[in-house]
Amino acid sequence: MKKLILNPIGMLLSGLLLGVLSRCLDVYTTNLGNIFSQLAVWILFGVLISIYSSTKGRAAGNLLPFSLGMLLTYYGAAVATHGVYSRTFILGWTVFALCSPVLAWFAWSAKEKGAFPAMIRIGILLASVLSSMILFDGFRIYDWIINGLLVYILFFKRIKR
Repeated sequence: MKKLILNPIGMLLSGLLLGVLSRCLDVYTTNLGNIFSQLAVWILFGVLISIYSSTKGRAAGNLLPFSLGMLLTYYGAAVATHGVYSRTFILGWTVFALCSPVLAWFAWSAKEKGAFPAMIRIGILLASVLSSMILFDGFRIYDWIINGLLVYILFFKRIKR
């Protein structure tokens, strides 16, 4: 099952699906739309995709199509529905997506042993926490849950490689 999903085509399809779902949640719900509009949840997804990929290269090759697929359908749906969106957000998320292969390489490395992987784990967690506080006006209950999951996954969860 893991090989069926964790490949570039599976990740592209997952990203396309999550992009549409995320846009629908923005339009039809308040709380779920807010969760999927923030960076922390996408950091969590990126970490999961990366650490469960079999190699650093596959992590990079899986996260890029996921990120680009999500952007394509999210903003495609926004245009199709005449939704409100900002070119600044499009640019920001596109830069994030294009940086995702490098970020995936680091996230995959975070599950290794040593001081450098420990610094990566701390950096990922700090990025998630600070993005919620600085970019999205503070911590909410779902930020505690997302960051709690990140702590568990990054610091305690064993990954077979």
